Amino acid sequence: ERQRKRFFDGLFTADDDNALWRRGYIKYDSPPEMKRIVVAVDPAAKSEVGSDESGLIVCGLGIDGRGYVLADESGKYRPEEWARRVISLYDTYDADCVVAEINQGGEMVEAMVKAAAKGRAIPYRAVTATRSKQVRAEPIAALYEQGRVRHAEPFPALEDQMCAFTIAFDRKLQGYSPDRVDALVWGMTNLFPQMVVKKKQPTVIPPRMSMPMAGR
Repeated sequence: ERQRKRFFDGLFTADDDNALWRRGYIKYDSPPEMKRIVVAVDPAAKSEVGSDESGLIVCGLGIDGRGYVLADESGKYRPEEWARRVISLYDTYDADCVVAEINQGGEMVEAMVKAAAKGRAIPYRAVTATRSKQVRAEPIAALYEQGRVRHAEPFPALEDQMCAFTIAFDRKLQGYSPDRVDALVWGMTNLFPQMVVKKKQPTVIPPRMSMPMAGR
């Protein structure tokens, strides 16, 4: 239903007031020279009708210090199809590496990408999700709010997902998985690792206890 409204009726998904992103956070600009480019993948487990999409997002870090979303090629693909698409995006954008979550088919992604590469060495970065996708998305949404991310052009389907994604996002209730947002978060996390480093808790030194004096 969500996709029917968006692609057949031309209607935007209603933004959630509690979403991590606002439309006003999303700015557009022509990308400068890139210091680093990654192809981020969030694969779907299935490709039949009614299944989730595979998130394929190309992100770059510009010489101006901003992050850029360069392409959104997400869609419903069979594994061999999205693997070929990943290689195509890697070549088209002269990317530095492919990034994928190891929890959700990460080993499969690496195997499929290697098969599609046909003997070429494609740098691959496997990442492990140790926190919920909502928590992982918060620092990336903060980058948008601070004006540190730009989109090279409008990406309606991605932006709809972003502006409907809340801390309390329920996949079953919404009827879909935010695969485009997941891929975006993994890509930007790779470009801005300092945004997601867990701060070490300060060491608490207990107060010294006075020892009773002898003879008392």
